[in-house]
Amino acid sequence: MFLRASKCFYKFCKTCPLSFVNINSVCLPLISGTMREVKVKGSSSLCTLGAVGESNIQESVSVSEDRRCSSSSVKSTPELEKKYVHHVYDAIAPHFSSTRFAKWPKVATFLNSLPSGSLVLDAGCGNGKYFGLNPNCFFLGCDISPPLIKICVDRGHEVLVADAVNLPYRTGYGDAAISIAVLHHLSTENRRKKAIEELVRVVKKGGLVLITVWAVEQEDRSLVTKWMPLSEKYVEEWIGPGSPRIRSPSSSTLESIPETEEHGVGDHVKKSKDRLTDKLWESLCLTSQSEDNSVVSEDEKTINDQQEFFVPWHLPYHRAEVSGASASALANGLAKKDDKKGAVVYSRYYHVFTAGELERLVSDMDNAVVVDRFYDKSNWCIILEKTSS
Repeated sequence: MFLRASKCFYKFCKTCPLSFVNINSVCLPLISGTMREVKVKGSSSLCTLGAVGESNIQESVSVSEDRRCSSSSVKSTPELEKKYVHHVYDAIAPHFSSTRFAKWPKVATFLNSLPSGSLVLDAGCGNGKYFGLNPNCFFLGCDISPPLIKICVDRGHEVLVADAVNLPYRTGYGDAAISIAVLHHLSTENRRKKAIEELVRVVKKGGLVLITVWAVEQEDRSLVTKWMPLSEKYVEEWIGPGSPRIRSPSSSTLESIPETEEHGVGDHVKKSKDRLTDKLWESLCLTSQSEDNSVVSEDEKTINDQQEFFVPWHLPYHRAEVSGASASALANGLAKKDDKKGAVVYSRYYHVFTAGELERLVSDMDNAVVVDRFYDKSNWCIILEKTSS
């Protein structure tokens, strides 16, 4: 399959000008864009797309200055995502990849339903676990994490480093696109909308787009008690349209989210006036002791009213030593040691979706329609069809 995909690109190269990225001697095509260098500690430099394609450059000439500024703002990565998404996945990539091998049945059904010869674009491909699932299709992928992309390259996949809100493909390039568990890592509504617009842009008319996101309505509610809701103070620091929302603000704040299976909350921790990370990690690493059921119900109510969370990832000590990223994260306060569990604890940002939220994000799009929607394994999912170029 890899050889067939390579032949496909060779034919394309003969008719269209491309720039290439070399990752460990593997040439990867970048469609009509300029390049910038990404420094990766402990590995060779990677390159990623620094500007949109030629068609977008032409389009920008005709739009207003305000619109250009707005577009630039959407494409500018918030610090929250850099610290609690990008840096985290860069640090945990090998361990994360080792846990990501099972294919979701609904995604498999979608991919296997595509016509033979289809070109599938996987935006946020991670370790590339869906590549080759349908042997009759060609797969291209991109991800914001260079270490995850290196894992894909080592497996022989056609991939590159790129941002979900600025996909490195020509308009109408693919026959289908997938975004599996990606949009919930984008911290503003405008960026989530932009990512969907990009997915639709890069497929042909009649092409299909599958999107899955974590749902507020988790099948296993006990998992949610291990998540840390973003404090109202932190949410207020995000100014402007599309900022994260607390759906029904509670008068009380959640002091701790226990990671054990016991019920209740632990002793109150001292509030930090200066740093969110102090409160975050105290909350994630506390062991619950109290049997006060009234407090539990109030905390659960607070959790149920949230959509913005930090979700812990426990990187075992023996895996953390593989990379210097964990040492750096610990030094910068972006991770904490949990000696009881023998792990470095990272926190990943998530915006969990409510029922109908994905549909609302695409309701004002005039070039795509929702052809299917479903709930699967605690995820909300939609399939879009592109109706016009």
